[in-house]
Amino acid sequence: MKTLICDCNRSMTLDRPALSRALAATPGASAEGLADVHSVLCRREAPAFQRAARSGEELLVGCTQESRLFMELAEQTEGAPPMAERPIRFVNLRETGGWSRDGAAATPKLAALIAAAQLPPPEPVATVGYRSAGRCLVVGPAERAEAAAALLGDALELTLLVDGGALAQRHDQVVLRGRLTRLSGWLGTFEAGWESGNPIDLDLCTRCNACIAACPEGAIDFSYQVDLARCTAHRDCVAACQAAGAIDFERSPRSEEARFDLVLDLGEVPALTMHQPPQGYVHVPPDAALTQAVLQLRGLVGEFDKPRFFRYEQRLCAHTRNQQVGCSACIDVCSAQAIRSDASLKGKTAARGRGSVGHPTAGIVVEPHLCVGCGACGTVCPSGALSFAYPTPADLGKRVRTLLRTYAAAGGRDAALLLHSQEEGTAAIEALGRAASTGRAHGVPARVLPLAVWHSASVGLDVWLAALAQGASQVWVLTGSSEAPQYLEALAAQMAQAQAIVHGLGYAGTHFRLIPAGDTAALDAALRVPPAQGVAQAASFVVQADKRNTLELALAHLLAQSQEAVPEAIALPAPGALYGSLQVNAAKCTLCLACVGACPSQALSDNPDRPQLRFTEKSCVQCGLCETTCPEDAIRLEPRLLLADGGRARAQARVLHEAQPFHCVRCAKPFGTLRAIETMLTKLAGHAAFQGAAAERLKMCSDCRVVDMYSNPQELRITDL
Repeated sequence: MKTLICDCNRSMTLDRPALSRALAATPGASAEGLADVHSVLCRREAPAFQRAARSGEELLVGCTQESRLFMELAEQTEGAPPMAERPIRFVNLRETGGWSRDGAAATPKLAALIAAAQLPPPEPVATVGYRSAGRCLVVGPAERAEAAAALLGDALELTLLVDGGALAQRHDQVVLRGRLTRLSGWLGTFEAGWESGNPIDLDLCTRCNACIAACPEGAIDFSYQVDLARCTAHRDCVAACQAAGAIDFERSPRSEEARFDLVLDLGEVPALTMHQPPQGYVHVPPDAALTQAVLQLRGLVGEFDKPRFFRYEQRLCAHTRNQQVGCSACIDVCSAQAIRSDASLKGKTAARGRGSVGHPTAGIVVEPHLCVGCGACGTVCPSGALSFAYPTPADLGKRVRTLLRTYAAAGGRDAALLLHSQEEGTAAIEALGRAASTGRAHGVPARVLPLAVWHSASVGLDVWLAALAQGASQVWVLTGSSEAPQYLEALAAQMAQAQAIVHGLGYAGTHFRLIPAGDTAALDAALRVPPAQGVAQAASFVVQADKRNTLELALAHLLAQSQEAVPEAIALPAPGALYGSLQVNAAKCTLCLACVGACPSQALSDNPDRPQLRFTEKSCVQCGLCETTCPEDAIRLEPRLLLADGGRARAQARVLHEAQPFHCVRCAKPFGTLRAIETMLTKLAGHAAFQGAAAERLKMCSDCRVVDMYSNPQELRITDL
């Protein structure tokens, strides 16, 4: 790959030989092109770019400001491969580090950014399709709905559902009067329901105004609806409307429904209240302009695709077993309400939305058409059943590892990984860089490595801890004003988990932070904090596709690199806990083993030879299914990270509770527990079916029970009836 760096007007301090050496020492990176110096590549030196484009090599341009110009220039260059065959990549070096008071020391960072940008893009993922024919429902006051219709009528097929106000004389669209009662769906498949109880049917009304003139009480105005509070039943309007037949006082209230592709909601209170509404739904408050909404809706006609942002492994899901609900983290955090619980459908087949992903035994259904790609569900999922797919954790982990390895190889120290969204986060960093170029801010420090991700909530504990093990001093997440409140709560809870683990292992300092992106001056100050204590030797492992495996690799390395005496266990905050133990009340537990059957991760097991409840702490995801399933209410969760025996104790099964076995009164074979059999005998003591010999059989094993029934001469048989 050839890299072209444009240092506009020599505004950055670039040590090109050092950059070349750092990239040459990084596996998979290329230093080709760095020897050339460009200052106005997009203008006077454009022929140099065209020569590189004609070479057919993959190109990386160190300028994002003029990316559109470079792509157009490549398309117009004779002999250059088409963009579809050879895309051009871009990397921002100025605002992310070159335009900073640390610019002279930013060579390791710039090398890391170039190396990461040279990585191949992630593998493409499946897509989710939408089809819209432009059938749009406009809901709101009549005047505002008709104003919107005037801007949309030439592009969309409109239906106006108005709830008050005068109507224009012209009848250009279908106009209905009623109250919206139900709205669901997404672009191309919205289902709306409404109620109407007025005597005048606007669909039949010709707006001839005869009813208004005829009404002696003035109960009808240009809204073409009857004010029933003023109407005294003269019914002169009915006679005036005899030809059209639009007025019928005997008509019962109607409930109607229809399907639409788009919805423009002009009501004061939105019909869909989730933080991230579905695509195709636009709400415009009464005091807001219609321009942006109109432009958005006019462009939503045709066929569209978006990535399928998530991957779901039903076998790992810890939401429900046997209609008992355990972990609901993904449902609680989803701002688009794209995930729902189907715990009541365990073992049954249910009709699901087209394209939805789920399984009746898992208890959750994910609707990909509603998913907006925040990735928060994968961040909070304790088992890794849900994970982000655009890119996958393994792809993102490779990028993080390349950044940290190249930075360290070039002599960088105390790297702080700054994860930010591709839109709002990138804009905040660029604003900080521009302020630094004019001396109004310090700029992004040389040790801070910005990394754009699809969404700031899409990266969680596994990647954070892996980055720390691979040499990062700190991991920060830049959050924007558009983040859903539940995202911020989830990220804060996950960071509390990570910080508790790292502090418990003896690493000093603050390693994880959420940084608001709103104010440039505040962001500038937030990035200039002291580094935290990191590992002495960076780990060489790669982030795995399985979340729990990555966590185990990161924890093992952090534990091995710790310079302090670590405790046997680290207490973890309860919200968002991914690790922990169980407390079993021996006085209540009867060893019925219902918890074993409910455990989705096989952390709980029995002993086929003895009445024991065994537990492997490494496998526990703290979902709480054992706690909700236990009929004796004998189990409590204990969030913690067990470090005894160098962390090996977590992988070993231990006995949480055991009891004295009950021996068959006939053959002396152990079956069940003494406590369980005694409890059963006590509860059935007064039952008519368990008296005499039948009660004695309760004390026998299953084999002896059958033998006793068939060998007892006094036993009543079906053939004797």
